[in-house]
Amino acid sequence: MPGINCSDLTGLNQRQCRPTFYRVYKRKSTEGFQSVPYVVALFSAMLWISYAFLKTDACLLTTINSVGCAIETVYIVVYFVYAPKGAKIFTAKLVLLVMVAMFGLILLLTLLLSEGAKRVEVLGWICVSFSVSVFVAPLSVIRLVIRTKSVEFMPFSLSFFLTLSAVVWFAYGLLIRDLYVSVISSNTYI
Repeated sequence: MPGINCSDLTGLNQRQCRPTFYRVYKRKSTEGFQSVPYVVALFSAMLWISYAFLKTDACLLTTINSVGCAIETVYIVVYFVYAPKGAKIFTAKLVLLVMVAMFGLILLLTLLLSEGAKRVEVLGWICVSFSVSVFVAPLSVIRLVIRTKSVEFMPFSLSFFLTLSAVVWFAYGLLIRDLYVSVISSNTYI
């Protein structure tokens, strides 16, 4: 049952950006929104899928992160379509650097330099490290929030559901005795 709650809450988190991207679509402009949080979230979801494939009985991690990859990819495509030229170039470079270079390097090194349980452990800590960036990436808009004196770029509902989801994932990680799922969930509060 906690697994279903984790999936539901994580799905809600990923859909919290839907109004933002509907607005981008309707106005045909990214209006100062940044692509960094979505690229980082996609990268993190891809890492967690890799971790889930190495670990046994991690169907929930695979499922929710696959859905997350699909949703974040749609967000990035919509952003890319409506972003100004400079933001498109930055986003393309970021996607190439993060998705191709970093993800490829991490997979290659974990496959070549570690085996069995050690590989799961190494990839687990890598997932934890980069998942922290998923929670830090939205903070990149704080400068914009301060400058515009408007919280429209940092919705309360997203912060609320991220916190709620972290609590449930933490409990789930404890129940299945997965240190890495618990650690990243507890880091959300920091």
